[in-house]
Amino acid sequence: MKLALAYILTVIHYFFFGLLLLIFHLVQVVAYNVFGAEAHKRSVDLLNYFLLLNFYTIFCRYTFYGIDKLPVNRPLIIVSNHQSMWDAPAIVWSLRKHYVKFISKKELGKGLPSISYNLRKGGSVLIDRKDREQSITEISKLGKNIEQHNYSVCIFAEGTRNKAGKMRPFKPGGIKTLLKNSPSALIVPYVVHDNYKLHTRGYFPLGIGKHLRFSVLDPIERADLSDDQLVAQVEQKIKEALGQG
Repeated sequence: MKLALAYILTVIHYFFFGLLLLIFHLVQVVAYNVFGAEAHKRSVDLLNYFLLLNFYTIFCRYTFYGIDKLPVNRPLIIVSNHQSMWDAPAIVWSLRKHYVKFISKKELGKGLPSISYNLRKGGSVLIDRKDREQSITEISKLGKNIEQHNYSVCIFAEGTRNKAGKMRPFKPGGIKTLLKNSPSALIVPYVVHDNYKLHTRGYFPLGIGKHLRFSVLDPIERADLSDDQLVAQVEQKIKEALGQG
């Protein structure tokens, strides 16, 4: 009975997911081209709010912890583990005051309503993971951008999603490039706890009735830490929060 219900609710969930992406694609285009970048940013915030509300269609709820730990008007390098395609909406909405940008693979830059448009127009960067020089160049530009404007960047340091919940070793290259180009940034460990539970049977049907949790851990000042020490410290803190340390 529960599995049958999961199939039904997943269909409903994906219907509204697709509908939201289509509607807000048009909203984003109008906001960006008529009212400018700030209006576009607000439209993206609203999209991600509704994407989170859509979790209620599969009887899931979500909770954020530690958001008030973060200062405003300072660049942030948000380092997160990565469990699902649903991680990004939670990060965008919970940290909306911090103008979060993303480092995404270039394949996401076209073909996806709302998502591709936001990645191209919202200040994120698209990298070719097979072209190291291009990746470093784009990430360096983003680091300089957040430094100049006191924005934030989120980097999924494992490099790809881990649907089983077990955190992969961090790839430090992107974090180090951001650190080099945004010297005043505060380092923020961000923990995605339970999104992998949505995918115990893959993407269809989704897990239902889950409590999805997202935590901001204590930010880390660089002080006298080397880049390698910073990366290792962030990785260890996230592992411990996941019960994998």
